[in-house]
Amino acid sequence: MIVTGSIQQFFTGTDYALSLPMMLLTLFALGILVIDLILPKEWKRVNAITALVGIGFATAATIKIHHHFLSAERLGQQVPFFTGFNGAMMMDRFAIYFFYLFLLGTAVAILISVRYLEIEHEDHGEFYALVLFAVVGMMCMASGYDIVLLFIGLELMAISTYVLVGFLRRDKRSNEAALKYLLLGAFSSGIFAYGLSLFYGISGSTNLGEIALKLQERIATNPKDPVVIIALLTTSVGLLFKIAAVPFHQWAPDAYEGAPTSVTGFMSVAVKSAGWALLLRIFLFGLYPIRTMYVPMMLFVAIATLTAGNLAAITQNNLKRLLAYSSIAHVGYMLLGLVASDGRSNQTGIKGILFYLLVYTFMNLGAFAVITSLRRRNIIGDDIDDIAGLYFKRPVEAVLMLFFLLSLAGIPPLAGFWGKYFIFLSLIETGHYTLASIAVLYAVVGLYYYMRIANAMFMRQAADAEPIRLTAGMSLALAITAIGTIAIGIFPNMFIEFVNWSLSSAGNVANIAQVIR
Repeated sequence: MIVTGSIQQFFTGTDYALSLPMMLLTLFALGILVIDLILPKEWKRVNAITALVGIGFATAATIKIHHHFLSAERLGQQVPFFTGFNGAMMMDRFAIYFFYLFLLGTAVAILISVRYLEIEHEDHGEFYALVLFAVVGMMCMASGYDIVLLFIGLELMAISTYVLVGFLRRDKRSNEAALKYLLLGAFSSGIFAYGLSLFYGISGSTNLGEIALKLQERIATNPKDPVVIIALLTTSVGLLFKIAAVPFHQWAPDAYEGAPTSVTGFMSVAVKSAGWALLLRIFLFGLYPIRTMYVPMMLFVAIATLTAGNLAAITQNNLKRLLAYSSIAHVGYMLLGLVASDGRSNQTGIKGILFYLLVYTFMNLGAFAVITSLRRRNIIGDDIDDIAGLYFKRPVEAVLMLFFLLSLAGIPPLAGFWGKYFIFLSLIETGHYTLASIAVLYAVVGLYYYMRIANAMFMRQAADAEPIRLTAGMSLALAITAIGTIAIGIFPNMFIEFVNWSLSSAGNVANIAQVIR
């Protein structure tokens, strides 16, 4: 049989330009796997440098795409998005925003991983390759407009993360955490795939725009269609699992505690941001016509997540478990933003979610960088006793950790304040005064358990006399996260404008599902 079609039918110049960040990361990941085979043990840091160079190239490719939007705006043209791969990929401002978040979080996670992996005798090239592969999956989740591409991206990220959680092969906690994460993740992915297949059956298409249009028609004739309700419930289970919302949060504390500490930091920001990108892409672009169905469910989940996360964090003595439950509580705040934003007269809640994810990347990675630095030859460093007396050993590091904790608690003038501010503002603007009051009360609870860590650092004596040494990479990571936490808090306008820009492609969210047909 003779194939007469041109290859341009399947891979155009636009497809190449839009997928260039992902292709570059894939090439560098494959390159690391090859180079690692010939590197002597004392040169293993070259793998980390190669990964950082790959992230730099991917960032440059993302900036190039970003530049196309800015060039069109300067010419007075309104270009809300570019499409590739026959509509399967939609590169809009929303996707670009998340690309920057993923690359930033990954770069800092790599910086804090180098010395940690050497101490654990697990400094293999596969670690950095898996991190880059995970980022490729995240980018597919942020830019996908087809449920097949979204699911492929999700699984690429998830499988890479399963292996990273269990990367400490000699550590039983790491092995156990990876196995639990794998089993629960596999179940959630199966349920999620079932929900997506139902939406495909309803619409006859895997494109989110087509699904939205068919849902609008179906709901108009039968507002309580049982197939739509089942599809929504099963899809929501998978999405809520990925962001660790109650009651699908059980994996998070065990995975965070057992994983290498640098991987825990990576999961808490980059993986969580990817989960939110997927959730927002599906709910706001594909399932917006059934918003009246999922908002009450999200309201219940948000309150349950706030309650469980904050109350469980109070009793934790392991720093990683404490920050895991803290992370769950932060998901509750962001879910309130989803509930409050009606997509028409009010987009403040969605703005709050995006801004929250940005500041969370800096402040949470900063906290995990400090915890990672506590790991020494004979000290695991993830218990609250291990951080006791940090001020007397490393005063600058202790002060930076205090900044990160206060920012996580939402204390001005640090970055975390603005994340909570926009969430609370969206609740007040839409008349959810009771929800705003509950959120503020739980913020006070959060301040209590963050100050437990601060009390240990400044008011208690160190449990050991072994010094804490910072590598150049760790110092750079702490500098980046500290500057970001403080600068966003004091000078938020530039970052707020960037968040507004990332939402401007949506215009009226009520019509967002119809941008591609």
